[in-house]
Amino acid sequence: MQHVELGRTGERVSPIGLGCMLMGTRTDEATSVAMLDRFTEAGGTFLDTANCYCWWERPGSDGGESEEVLGRWMARGRRRDGVFLATKAAGLVVNAEEARRDGGGADWDLARYDGAGAKTLYASIDDSLRRLGTDHVDLFYIHVDDRATPLEETLEALAGIVRAGKARYIGWSNVRTWRLERIRALCERHGWPAPVALQQQHSYLRPRTGLDAASVVDHEQLDYLRAHEDLALVAYSPILRGIYDDPAKRRDHWMMERYAGPDAEARLEVLGAVAAEVGVTPNQLVLAWLLHQTAPRAIPLIGPRTLEQYEAALPALGVTLSAGQLARLEEAGA
Repeated sequence: MQHVELGRTGERVSPIGLGCMLMGTRTDEATSVAMLDRFTEAGGTFLDTANCYCWWERPGSDGGESEEVLGRWMARGRRRDGVFLATKAAGLVVNAEEARRDGGGADWDLARYDGAGAKTLYASIDDSLRRLGTDHVDLFYIHVDDRATPLEETLEALAGIVRAGKARYIGWSNVRTWRLERIRALCERHGWPAPVALQQQHSYLRPRTGLDAASVVDHEQLDYLRAHEDLALVAYSPILRGIYDDPAKRRDHWMMERYAGPDAEARLEVLGAVAAEVGVTPNQLVLAWLLHQTAPRAIPLIGPRTLEQYEAALPALGVTLSAGQLARLEEAGA
């Protein structure tokens, strides 16, 4: 893999990150280890987890299974120095039993988060480091933007965590653009470390007109990222749970509620045509398209549940799109 710079940090990471959310719950440990081994052997370095993964998949859990699997994997193979390790705080659900649905999944409308107060962040980083079996993470995200806690309190705590060597960089996720601007201004004013990564849901389809979702990249946020190249875009759910390859799944999947409409239909038609020309699946083409983006540059996160899903994503790394194909994909839409 040809590694890319994360923002303007000087850190070079793999162009695709491995999302470890399902490891230890929906993905058993043996499969998780095999996936981690294959990813790193192929040159992958960027590993993404969180302290709450995957509370909604296991009765009695409040999260932490993914970090524990990664910790055991690193302890066995002594691979810590060879990976860029990201985890998150402020997204731990404090009423997991109430918000967990029977049979797995969550009622996100019921979920209440632990927030980004200083005391919570200090405890969260220590708990994550214990589960991961390391003395630091490379990137520490605020997982769910907490508008009930003063930003000054959150940012000062994050600065303390960086100063203590427990995290090298900070990032933010599921956040609106105006909040990012306020965060960056406060960091500049007080000399605190500013976010170097923004993790948001981002894909080839564009959010439908009128969508109100802090977690999805919109036109304004893309414009902001183009103007601030020091802030890397880490794109989660880039293939929208695999809906690009399966028209029947698209019709019924809740994810399409954010994108459905004439614009999506037009883009899907062009996506299918270009995928056929290149000889890849639409899912693979979406990943390849993201890898070709430069304004802003995007680092897609793949979150496979099985080895087959992992192997299906890798061909995207070898896809070269012509200027004409990129133009057709970009110009497609209603």
